[in-house]
Amino acid sequence: MYCSAACRQKAYRERRGSAEVGVEGLIKEIGRQVEELVPQPPSVFYSGVTDLSSSVARLRRVARTARDTAQESVTHAPVTEVPAVAEVPLDEGDFAALVESHRREIQVHCYRMTGSYDDAEDLVQETFLRAWRARDTFQGRAGARTWLYRIATNACLDFQRRTARRPKRYEPLPGMNHGGGEPPARITWLQPYPDDELPSAEEQPEAAAVSRETLELVFLAAVQHLPPRQRAVLVLRDVLGLTAVETGEALDMTVASVNSALQRARPTLRDRLPGRRADWTAEGPTEHQRALVKRYMAAAERLDLSEVATLLSEDVTLTMPPNPFWFVGRDALVEFLSVSLDADSPMFLGHWRHLPARANGQLAAGGYVRRPGTTVYRAQVLDVLRFDADDRIAEITSFEPHLFPAFGLPLRL
Repeated sequence: MYCSAACRQKAYRERRGSAEVGVEGLIKEIGRQVEELVPQPPSVFYSGVTDLSSSVARLRRVARTARDTAQESVTHAPVTEVPAVAEVPLDEGDFAALVESHRREIQVHCYRMTGSYDDAEDLVQETFLRAWRARDTFQGRAGARTWLYRIATNACLDFQRRTARRPKRYEPLPGMNHGGGEPPARITWLQPYPDDELPSAEEQPEAAAVSRETLELVFLAAVQHLPPRQRAVLVLRDVLGLTAVETGEALDMTVASVNSALQRARPTLRDRLPGRRADWTAEGPTEHQRALVKRYMAAAERLDLSEVATLLSEDVTLTMPPNPFWFVGRDALVEFLSVSLDADSPMFLGHWRHLPARANGQLAAGGYVRRPGTTVYRAQVLDVLRFDADDRIAEITSFEPHLFPAFGLPLRL
């Protein structure tokens, strides 16, 4: 128990500073976990095996990163001539173990910057390779987190300059009733993020950095409207809690420029978010909302369109990035669903099954379709759901199924 979050964070840093974080320390930890495994009771055995599996997976990633950085050191010279300032230069194994301890939070940071799970994974690798090439500038384990955030942010900015992505508005499609509402923003690269891959409280104790609302799709979509440098300033200052001086050092900007960018970014973000905070963020999924998701999945499996309709808000919105389909309003969405859920319709998609999931701190459902004449349910869509204050589904964002494995969902049932 700690008297404040600051004391808890201080204790965490002290523990981390004194712990063995090298490859040898990780191997010793795995050995300790193996020795402590007991088959009874089953719940304790399961917990021990889960911890062991996590440690082995981390060691595997360390080994892979060490291999990649070793290959990189053969073919690339360091990108800086700054003299080494670390007391003991890191070899490939210790470097890999060091950066691996920050992998999850760096990946979340890259995801906030880009809105894409796939791009975030690539940018983490780019960050680690840049860090390896510039390891002579590393000033010790205590500054590893800030050092990696700086490299990751600049990797994201370089990526955004190359891609030059800009959100657009959805456009009407011929012969389709989209509803009477205004077309929502179309962000073709937007992807969900698995809750299971978020940093734990032990890995990232800073409350602001793991704030659930800064990972909700509504927030992520709003952030994509900011110019890259304003986006970086907003994330570093308002999400990660860096000072203006630290942000300026990370982005090679003056403090005045940082404050100016933040003053421009905040109003733009507010304009893109729903008017009331309660309309887009909450403390977390409630038991009632979990029950509603079960009803939603069961109704789809029964092809019960009327039951699905009762769960939707009157102004519900459905988007399907990167596809061009969109609907605003219950009537338009029900009309669209009626064609694919009607077994007598020539456009009948097939029979459904669902598995529950969690994405971006929200409830989700992985949908599988067994098409007419087949016997296998294949991954079709991942629906991420947002509820309004009355616990009705206010927004459905449907994503393509290639990310199912990242959510622990199989591709076939």
